[in-house]
Amino acid sequence: MIYIKLNEDNFEYDIYSLVKAFYPKEDVRIGTDEAPVDEDVSFTMDVKYADHVLTLDGKEVEIDYSNRPDTKNRLKLAIYKSLSERTGKTLPWGTLTGIRPTKISLGMIEEGASDDEITSYMKDTYLTSQEKIDLSLEVSHKEHELLSKIDYDNGYSVYIGIPFCPSTCLYCSFTSYPIGLWMKKLDDYIDALEKEMAFTAEACKGKSLTTIYIGGGTPTSLDAEHLERLLSLIDKYFDTKSLLEYTIEAGRPDSITYEKLQVMKNHPVSRISINPQTMNQKTLDLIGRFHKVEDIHRVYGWAKKLGFENINMDLILGLPGETIEDVQYTLSEVEKLSPDNLTVHSLALKHSARLNYDKEAYEDYLVENSQKHMDICLEAARRMDMEPYYLYRQKNMAANLENIGYAKEGKEGLYNILIMEEKQTIMALGCGTACKFVTDHGKTVTRCENVKDVQLYMDRIDEMIERKRERLREDLKWL
Repeated sequence: MIYIKLNEDNFEYDIYSLVKAFYPKEDVRIGTDEAPVDEDVSFTMDVKYADHVLTLDGKEVEIDYSNRPDTKNRLKLAIYKSLSERTGKTLPWGTLTGIRPTKISLGMIEEGASDDEITSYMKDTYLTSQEKIDLSLEVSHKEHELLSKIDYDNGYSVYIGIPFCPSTCLYCSFTSYPIGLWMKKLDDYIDALEKEMAFTAEACKGKSLTTIYIGGGTPTSLDAEHLERLLSLIDKYFDTKSLLEYTIEAGRPDSITYEKLQVMKNHPVSRISINPQTMNQKTLDLIGRFHKVEDIHRVYGWAKKLGFENINMDLILGLPGETIEDVQYTLSEVEKLSPDNLTVHSLALKHSARLNYDKEAYEDYLVENSQKHMDICLEAARRMDMEPYYLYRQKNMAANLENIGYAKEGKEGLYNILIMEEKQTIMALGCGTACKFVTDHGKTVTRCENVKDVQLYMDRIDEMIERKRERLREDLKWL
């Protein structure tokens, strides 16, 4: 265990995230007391805040505490250099621990900065590697191009959450519930969603709807009848004909049928996901994905036969037991299908994931990711005529890398960029979702969350709608 001793509570999250990036397998704790004497402590880091000075393990750094962002950057630089000396390691993203590194480069592009100026800033301020700066710039220029068609001030997007899954995967920490236990209450859930749809349509009257994204959970865990009802309600309340993009995260192949794909095709859905995560059967069995590799090929074939022209596939790098040869095999199988989008995730272990809280049961399995893994994904994407168009990061990511989306020209997922770059208001409907109210092109972002429990969501839907009404009135002045 690594113990961080503070003389006052401040910047705890930033300190924790950076130490964890250097020591991903260590337990990291932060407190204002002395390190516990009854536990095995690898080392203690002593951080003291005082007037104009930050002391880290006895070394002083001048700090202007009136400028909190600058204080945070100087603190993280000091911690980074200390840990880099201790471990002999550097981190590809340097001191950046937030989930949206491209917000920095995109923001500077919008302000007219040159690539050289952005490069210097990211190197000096965050110690970011040249490789990741180049990636940030490539993605940010593409985002800048795609976002030029978006109406920030008078537009909005809609996210609809379906919090049900056939089963919970080994690595998953999202809010989801076994569909089998909720079949008798699906109409009640959709009733509550309809109330939110009706409110949202009225509240956003006069605004233009840019994108709709139906996620989860696994939206296609709904049977065809309930999926038809859901999509018909969306058609009823929203102007789907003017959309730039309409996505359903079909997700797990074991939840997709030809009939459900036909239901989607009968509505103006323009983009779907069919997510294998891996093409190695032994890994699918281990992580609790109850489908065969052959099912992925079959479902993809159905989607192409029905005329879907924008299909995404998700992969996860760092799944337990997978070697780089396994990843190469997965990519070779994906290349045979040649989807329109490819989203590559670096495994990020959250506290609530079974792979984390039951980790002793899986300690004999290799969990590996590296820049080499990311590079072979980039090479495969480019062989499929795809280029990177968005990226984000999460806590506890394998090898401290990133999640990155690739797409063929004209097939990029606009919602993915909007949710990451926080440029447009997103109205989120459903259990466990959170609205993002955006003003001043992303300079101010506030959240309004729905409860995570399905039954409470249905019971308290009127209360949540009234909370949204109040926040829309105060934060956006839309009502």
